Amino acid sequence: MPVTVIYKTSATATGGRDGAARSDDGSVDVKLVVPKEMGGPGGEGANPEKLFAAGYSACFLGAMKAISSKVGVKVPAEATVSAEIGFGPRSEGGYGITADLSVDLPGVDRADAERLMAAAHEICPYSNATRGNVDVGLTLV
Repeated sequence: MPVTVIYKTSATATGGRDGAARSDDGSVDVKLVVPKEMGGPGGEGANPEKLFAAGYSACFLGAMKAISSKVGVKVPAEATVSAEIGFGPRSEGGYGITADLSVDLPGVDRADAERLMAAAHEICPYSNATRGNVDVGLTLV
């Protein structure tokens, strides 16, 4: 499905998972480190899964705000979305990721919150990018 691009950005990585990554404007500038669980040294630094978790959680909360008036459910200022990203080998070979989103919508009726989450999952760019490729779980906390 074609996308009408309204915004572009770029980042460059050096050294792979044990290097660094920097956005074109310098607003993101991170040291990358391989976690111990993946055979690396661990320690201070980010990794692609942490960056994906930050991006997906922010994007999903933005999608809930964007669709809220259409769904008729107001997103409270205290709303949060946490993304837990898993990494591991696939049975078909190579590696894959999983994503579990935990959504907290204080003061919102459970049925309304679930309806809002479902609508956001349909329009969120990260959800659309992962659909059919990544197991994504949605949990209302």
